[in-house]
Amino acid sequence: MKIAILSNGPGNYSTKRLKEVCEKRGHEVEVIRYRDCYASIEKNNPAVSYDGQDLSRFDAIIPRIATHMTRYGTAIVRQLEMQGVYTLSSSISIARSRDKLRSMQLLAKVGVGIPKTIFSRNSADIDDMIDKLGGTPVIIKLARGTHGNGVVLAESKKAAKSVLQAFYLSNEDGTNILLQEFIKESAGVDIRAFVVGTRVVASMKRQSLDDDFRSNLHKGGQADVIKLTDEERKVAVKAARALGLNVAGVDLMRSDRGPLVLEVNASPGFGIEKVTGRDVASAIIDYVEMNAKRSKKKDKVGA
Repeated sequence: MKIAILSNGPGNYSTKRLKEVCEKRGHEVEVIRYRDCYASIEKNNPAVSYDGQDLSRFDAIIPRIATHMTRYGTAIVRQLEMQGVYTLSSSISIARSRDKLRSMQLLAKVGVGIPKTIFSRNSADIDDMIDKLGGTPVIIKLARGTHGNGVVLAESKKAAKSVLQAFYLSNEDGTNILLQEFIKESAGVDIRAFVVGTRVVASMKRQSLDDDFRSNLHKGGQADVIKLTDEERKVAVKAARALGLNVAGVDLMRSDRGPLVLEVNASPGFGIEKVTGRDVASAIIDYVEMNAKRSKKKDKVGA
């Protein structure tokens, strides 16, 4: 197979691992810097070019789109979809996962447990909003933040109002701001479940090393292997399915009312391999091999 990895470059660990597995299996693989691609849009002739060559020659695309490049990256993936190229993650599923408000709405719709969440542009109603969440402390976050950035713990109503006002003043692009209940029994601890297709292929517990309520490894958290319950596995897979993602890093926490999903990541890092010893790169290529071939067969039948 001819496989393209859409990435910011070959130096990324996850990109290296995917390329390594592809090469071991005899696939032709190329790392494509999607930010250097350009799309030609005309009647009945969509095209994406890179370094002067049309990308429709590939059998499958593995998107590894960075958060800050979501709009451009998903536009390139969408154009490839229009050309009939199999993409591991669809453009719409990536876009859904990057918008925390939209993803929370979709998760709630299909019955996935999430922390109580409110979004509003009106800080004057802060007292009522916090009461609906069960009181302080509350979590305040930007709907498009990542790696724990744009997330603040407000210990009181006064603090929450100040944070909201600061977010509104600095938020010129209109990104939604969310308020969420604080799950005290799981403060500073969460679980990353790495989903491929319909199964969890690896899982780890992340824990902050100080009093930070965020457990992200990017914020200096510690990770250890963890065994998920059957319910947690089902919730993780259901969350990925709800957003249409074939590969996802589902972040959840254990609460008194069961597992709650915090976020679904469309381009999860592969650091989980080092923590768990699980080969998630091979699981992804297994999925690509099986489903890209099925996609080609469907196209032939349709033709």
